[in-house]
Amino acid sequence: MRTVLFVDDEIPILHSMERLFFDRDIRCLFASDAGAALEIVAREEVGVVVSDNMMPGMHGVEMLSRVRQISPDTVRILMTAYADVDTAIDAINKSEAFRFIVKPWENVRLVEMVEESLDRYQLLVSLGQGDETLYRTVAQTVEMKDHYTKGHCDRVADYAMLMASALGFGPALKNEIKHGSWLHDCGKIGVPEAILNFAGRLSEADLEIVKKHPVWGADLARQARMPKTVINIILYHHERFDGGGYPVGLKGGTIPIEARIVCIADVFDALHSDRPYRTAFSFDETIDYMQGMTGSFFDPSLMKLFVSIVRKDSL
Repeated sequence: MRTVLFVDDEIPILHSMERLFFDRDIRCLFASDAGAALEIVAREEVGVVVSDNMMPGMHGVEMLSRVRQISPDTVRILMTAYADVDTAIDAINKSEAFRFIVKPWENVRLVEMVEESLDRYQLLVSLGQGDETLYRTVAQTVEMKDHYTKGHCDRVADYAMLMASALGFGPALKNEIKHGSWLHDCGKIGVPEAILNFAGRLSEADLEIVKKHPVWGADLARQARMPKTVINIILYHHERFDGGGYPVGLKGGTIPIEARIVCIADVFDALHSDRPYRTAFSFDETIDYMQGMTGSFFDPSLMKLFVSIVRKDSL
């Protein structure tokens, strides 16, 4: 059962939370002080803690910091009526709060934030178990948010594995590339569905949100102590060979080879599949388009290898 703990010394606030979440598939727990909240976290599996900051005895930032020590995977949200920069910095640095919300809150936004946080918690728990079946389940969960990408992660993994085999990679590395391919878009769990399924060109603001998904996903993978190869794929699969990609702007051979491989596989499947803003390119159109981006987007030697593989596979 998905569990959220709300902490606030004002009882009417806790009653408001109870009313807001009563008809959702969420188990809600409540505490009116930090001590009671920490006792609950110590004995219960709590996915998300939403805490007020200015409470007597112990402030929310300190309390959330202790929650992190007791239950590192629990996602932490700080709520405060005092939206100053120092409080925000404390929330990030001391408690590693995932989100920060100001009173009075917007109900819709708060519900979305809690749902996102619960998804993040479940994703982190799944990644940390090291179960290959759960990795595919995570990928499928992300694909459910973006209906046009159904099966995308499996296909990307198939293409990446063909390249890894052709390059003579060993079984362990190939396995990590497969897992990274499945999970390359796991950071999209934090991107609103309205943005992922928008049928048109995204605004600059929405595009910036989408561009954060490699960092969000890599943070989760690090926290789950996944192999470096997997983290590299998640973080760098949108880097470009000419240095014009994101999130870091790596160039050429400084982009890990596993990420360069998955970049090619990812773009090929994206172009060769229907999307909300266009129909799928044909096989030949996809290859021609990608070859035109070789040297800018893609590693030339890997692109040459990929084309030879998929042309042979399509015969």
